[in-house]
Amino acid sequence: MNILVFKTVTLKINVFLLSLSLLVFGLLIKLGFWQLERAEEKDLRLQQMQQYQQQDVLDLKDVLHLMASQNSFPQSEQGQSAATQNPEFLNDLPVRLNGSFRQQSFLLDNQVHQGQPGYQVLRLFRDSVSYRNVLVNLGWIPGSIDRSVLPQVDEIKGKQVFSGKIRIIESSIVLADDVLEKDSWPQRIQAVDIDKISQLLDTPLLPFVVYVDNEEALGHVKEWVPIVMPPEKHRGYAFQWFSLAVAWVILMLFAAYQAAKENKVRETK
Repeated sequence: MNILVFKTVTLKINVFLLSLSLLVFGLLIKLGFWQLERAEEKDLRLQQMQQYQQQDVLDLKDVLHLMASQNSFPQSEQGQSAATQNPEFLNDLPVRLNGSFRQQSFLLDNQVHQGQPGYQVLRLFRDSVSYRNVLVNLGWIPGSIDRSVLPQVDEIKGKQVFSGKIRIIESSIVLADDVLEKDSWPQRIQAVDIDKISQLLDTPLLPFVVYVDNEEALGHVKEWVPIVMPPEKHRGYAFQWFSLAVAWVILMLFAAYQAAKENKVRETK
């Protein structure tokens, strides 16, 4: 009877360990393929950036025509909200803006430059060619050690003509939603939520942000890196995940062999 109970318990343990092993193996393989997918996405984006560098800078009005031709944006300012639009093909497209800034500014928090914490400054821009409104990222400014003190942001007066790159804002995880107030400027934000900013300013916004080119005198510190992690690094991580999967299988096979060997010894006693 004791032998029967022992075998039953052993069988349950083996089934559990087998299930756990398959789960861990599947997870490692999935992580490896996910890294390969990310590498392919980065490759395609790099190719797209090279193509954009060889073409002329477009006015915002031309960008809107391009979006309309791809059915990525309604013809009028009214219609779908910015968050429902996802014109990924516009990422890194060079664009020229011609118009003026509104003076309300947003400070994107947790932005580090050369080891110093600070903010990226975003402002609403009214393009006088397309008659549309778009958020513009003007670059990085240092922050204060005292979190209750926000940096002063200089006004930008008069008509401005400058070039930049379109960036589609990716969703990010934030610990708490931003609480925006109309009478408090500048406003600290944890993430760029175009719909929320549009509602606060009571102004329809295009579903992307324009990052001012590094060469432009307008703005603050601008050292944009569109692709932080190159495709090669993703492939390196994929190799690591696949290697861990292989090592895990070898470890589990060795553990199974040792367990079977010990069981055989017990049965012979």
